[in-house]
Amino acid sequence: MERNKANSSFDTHVPKINGGPLTLNPALDFLVQVPQKLQNSLKIHFKHLLKKGHIPGTQKPLVLSEEQQCMGCEVNLDKQLQAWKNNSNWFDEPAEIKVNVPKGSLCNLKVRFKAGLPPDAIYNIVVDPENKRVFKNIKEVISRRVVLDEGFRQVVELEQAAIWKFLWWSGTISVHVYVDQNRKDHTVSFKQGRSGFMKKFEGCWKVEPLFIDEQICLPHKPKTLVEYEACTRGNGRVGSIVTLDQLIQPAVVPPPPISWYLRGITTRTTEMLITDLLAEVGRLRRAATDAEKKQYLEASGDSSSSSDLAAYTVNNIKERWRERRNRGRRGTQ
Repeated sequence: MERNKANSSFDTHVPKINGGPLTLNPALDFLVQVPQKLQNSLKIHFKHLLKKGHIPGTQKPLVLSEEQQCMGCEVNLDKQLQAWKNNSNWFDEPAEIKVNVPKGSLCNLKVRFKAGLPPDAIYNIVVDPENKRVFKNIKEVISRRVVLDEGFRQVVELEQAAIWKFLWWSGTISVHVYVDQNRKDHTVSFKQGRSGFMKKFEGCWKVEPLFIDEQICLPHKPKTLVEYEACTRGNGRVGSIVTLDQLIQPAVVPPPPISWYLRGITTRTTEMLITDLLAEVGRLRRAATDAEKKQYLEASGDSSSSSDLAAYTVNNIKERWRERRNRGRRGTQ
């Protein structure tokens, strides 16, 4: 759009007769052609700049590459984690779970809880292709395919077998969903693909920053992350407010008391999900200090433990996606 506007601004409207410019005599033809030659030259130069991706006189690209954007994410996350290394004190509060029953559905679950790590760290756990290790209700990842990759945003087709437990009952259910992951606003939306037992299964994770040490800024109350980092001089811890909103509707909604049991199973499965996530966050937070990190890795007997904070860097996760895609192409997934 901008390029078209730029080109149109160079247009020279010269009256023409029989395809040629209208001039008083041939001696003026050169003067008439000068603007057209200048226009063509500017067009070629402008296209060259766009192709090269640089602004004249600088070394800065017009558009940051995916790698540069991800490097920026890691720098911010590393800076935020430094505050947690200096002060890792945190107490997990119980999650708030509200259950509604819209007409024709089994239930609509709304969950809200706080987590003691920055949004990028929480987001990385949720989108990690190996998070089966974290969430115990995932029995098996049947298939996983990246449909769209725009750097900060990916759309993934996912099918997995999930475990459910309620009282003395337990079982598995296959779930096929399309997951839209957007790092810019830390949202993970999911929607059912193929229908089966479920007629509708959809929802969204959202992770927002929590300014834990905002009392340092009193009497000013920071409203943005930039303001918070400025008034705390980068020493303020950034936590997360995590919300999950999901709607579940079976192909056939059973009558009570069966529907009550199914609703209980759904609520309990969600509680397990949150418990597992907070447990992983706690392990990462304890590993934030070098001494605790070393002790934790020695106790686990694995110096390359995936619970290490380094396992959740942006580039590390993207590399896991690439490995999975390559295994899929070789027919080993």
